[in-house]
Amino acid sequence: MNKRQFLTSAAVLGAATAPAFGAKREHAQCAPSPVILTISGAIKHSNRGALDPAFDQLLAKHQVKFSQAYGVDLPLLASMKTVMIHPTTEYDSRLHTFSGPLLSDVLAHAGAPDAGNTQIVMHAVDGYAVMTTLDTVRAYRFIVATQMDGKPLALGSVGPLWAIYDADRIPELAGKPLKDRFELSPWGLYHMQITEAS
Repeated sequence: MNKRQFLTSAAVLGAATAPAFGAKREHAQCAPSPVILTISGAIKHSNRGALDPAFDQLLAKHQVKFSQAYGVDLPLLASMKTVMIHPTTEYDSRLHTFSGPLLSDVLAHAGAPDAGNTQIVMHAVDGYAVMTTLDTVRAYRFIVATQMDGKPLALGSVGPLWAIYDADRIPELAGKPLKDRFELSPWGLYHMQITEAS
């Protein structure tokens, strides 16, 4: 995406610091497989503690901070209901089939707020970050794609996760040039910061 840019100031998106939500809670057991997506902020469930700047290098580099979070692994995503979409991508102007669970289902699993104005900041491995709302996530039917054309999305390509929607079937996006349809769609998704709107 030609609009990708490294956002060094998390304050731009208001995502630098996760708010405190009451007393310290016990964490559920960490994901048994490698975590490929970390969800932090205003969530009810957690399975890991605070960010460790020594070993959470990418999160720290992108100025993410949290006192607890929920780590998602690939088996968890695979256990959720799979949705398939068929958008035309901006990179080759061709239709592709993407599959994965609805992003709204992933957020619900972590105990994110249900209000439509809940803010979601999505971080990609290359530093791209974008903010949207739960209303938009639902309206666009975002998925957390784990596969493209029946093959797993690879790290070093556009994976292992891509928050994507079928822009061809969204009226306000379908008429735009391809390069402008996917500004809310980070490939290489690895972190989401949830903020409960006031």
